[in-house]
Amino acid sequence: MLTANDGHAYVVKFPNNPQSLRVLVNEWLGCSIGRALGLTIPEPAILYVPATLVESSPSLVIQASNSTLKCSYGLAFGSRFISEGQLFDYLPDSAFSQVENVREFSGVFALDRWLCNCDGRQVVFCESERGFRAHFIDFGFCFNAGEWNFPDTVLRGIYAHKVVYQDVGGWQSFEPWLSRIESFPLTTLWAIAGEVPPEWVERDTLFLLVERIDARRSRVRELIAAVRQSQRNPFGAWTEDKP
Repeated sequence: MLTANDGHAYVVKFPNNPQSLRVLVNEWLGCSIGRALGLTIPEPAILYVPATLVESSPSLVIQASNSTLKCSYGLAFGSRFISEGQLFDYLPDSAFSQVENVREFSGVFALDRWLCNCDGRQVVFCESERGFRAHFIDFGFCFNAGEWNFPDTVLRGIYAHKVVYQDVGGWQSFEPWLSRIESFPLTTLWAIAGEVPPEWVERDTLFLLVERIDARRSRVRELIAAVRQSQRNPFGAWTEDKP
C-alpha cells in the first residue's frame, strides 16, 4: 500500500506483477466501467512510482515461488484504500441481511459476465451506520487475465456465498445495471480506455479489446441465462421466464 500525492492510500499493482502487465489494464477498465454503472467500487488511479521510492523501500518487493523481485518503478495501478470504517473480507451468511447494498451483487454479477471475469467475485465489507457496505474489488482476471480470449464458463465470477442471490427473482433483479450495460455508450468506453498508459499496452491491441467488450453488451442476458440453466444455478428464487 502506498500513499499518493493526493493524501489517499492506494493498494497498488505494479507492472512486473507475476500475473501479467495486462492485469493493470483489466483493473483500470473493470473498475472504471463498474463505477460508471453505479456499482460500489473503490476509486482507481494510475500512479507514478519513482525509482527512488522503490530503491529506498525494502518492503516494495514481489514474493515469487523461488525468488524475491523488486517492484518496478513507473506507472502502476492503484485502488483507493477504503478508510471509512473497519474492513472485513468475510461475513457469515447470517450477516448479509445487514449489507445495505446487497442488491449490487446482482449488478456486479452482470458486469462480471460482460467482462468475462475468470475469477470468483472478490469483495470487502466496510462497517456502516446501517450495518455493512460491500465494496467490489479485484478485476485483474477480467478477459481471462493476460490472455484476453474471453473463455465464457458458467462457474466463473460467482460470489462464494450464494445467499447474496437469494432474492433474485428474475431479470428485474439485475436492474438498473443490466440496462445500463446494454446501453453503455461506446464513447464512454473509449474515454475510459483512452486513460490507459501506452506503457501498459499497444494502442492497436487495446482497440481490439475495446471492440470486443462493446460487442459483448448485447450478450449479457444470454450469459446470465446460461448460468441460470446450469447445475450450479445460484438463483433458486428465480420465477420470471421472459427476459
